[in-house]
Amino acid sequence: LSPPGDSYGVLPRPCHALVLLNPQSGSGRALDDFQAVVQPMLAEADIATTVFVTERAHHAHEKVRDEDLSQWDTLVVMSGDGLLFEVVNGLMERPDWKEAMKKPLCILPGGSGNALAASINYYAGYDHVAKKKLLTNCTFILCKGLYTQMDLVSLSTASGKRFFSFLGFGWGFISDVDIDSEKYRWLGSARFTLGTLQCLAKLRVYQGRLSYLPLAAEQGSSPAAPAPVPNGHIPQPAGTAAPGSLPPDSLLAPLGQPVPAHWTVVPEEEFVLVYAIYQSHLGTNLLMAPAARLHDGCIHLFYMKAGISRVTLLKLFLAMSRGTHLDLNCPHLSYVPVRAFRLEPRVAAGVMTVDGEALACEPVQG
Repeated sequence: LSPPGDSYGVLPRPCHALVLLNPQSGSGRALDDFQAVVQPMLAEADIATTVFVTERAHHAHEKVRDEDLSQWDTLVVMSGDGLLFEVVNGLMERPDWKEAMKKPLCILPGGSGNALAASINYYAGYDHVAKKKLLTNCTFILCKGLYTQMDLVSLSTASGKRFFSFLGFGWGFISDVDIDSEKYRWLGSARFTLGTLQCLAKLRVYQGRLSYLPLAAEQGSSPAAPAPVPNGHIPQPAGTAAPGSLPPDSLLAPLGQPVPAHWTVVPEEEFVLVYAIYQSHLGTNLLMAPAARLHDGCIHLFYMKAGISRVTLLKLFLAMSRGTHLDLNCPHLSYVPVRAFRLEPRVAAGVMTVDGEALACEPVQG
């Protein structure tokens, strides 16, 4: 059943799609798979394609930021999650971002980490599948032409960067696995299994402060939120936002100031991992937030406190393939649905990731 308030649009027929494809993603089969699996299905559904093959990092970002997009009815990303992150942030840099963001986006799994594709397959009620079957299912969803809204999370860092994220933000164990396993890209999704075992062997602890605005607190009678802070920086008088300016981070106090009084500050300061996810899947075989939906207005925040044994951690990850990790009632693992969060590392240790892409370690909020 669709949640109340879900409204669907329908792509026109015939339809013209711009396909942004990274030939290097995953084990390097994206172009072959597109020609063999995707193109015949799209031709039958009366969807014409213009294929743009990326040649370097940020190529797709620049293409969607600078190009006139009016000739296409939809933008299709055939790659891992990283290319969609580029596309979303390229669109948000356009002066007409409000209009550009109404253009339907489609993800076709062509990488090693296909979390959004696996999530959409799950929301659509299909069986859990991977590889070619997942690609076929996602192409079928595109052929049907139904689209709906998706939440984005606005992330701001202490160094003044701002990103728009559709999947998740992480620090600690999961981000280490993601980045350390890059050298095994040729293995496809098996790279994450190998990376997990390697990171388990040298299990690290990260020190920092985690704070959040619980979903429940906001739905109740919360105290007045702080004045909106455009871009997380300089407060301006209300109504002075320029026409093309980005949406204000209305729930956040500027980094460097204390979090608002009605936020929760986690008492522990030693973590094995912190992960804020907004889709159901963290990877094709990792159902991290079974309750998540495309636009539930919620960040599903997980954190794991120091002191967990390697065996328990491995058990949790094995259970996560079925989405049953919370049933283990592990005292070290906490899950809380939130509207906003802030993470302040004590020292710049470890790597942070946004939608699977590496970030420098620094205070961040979303």
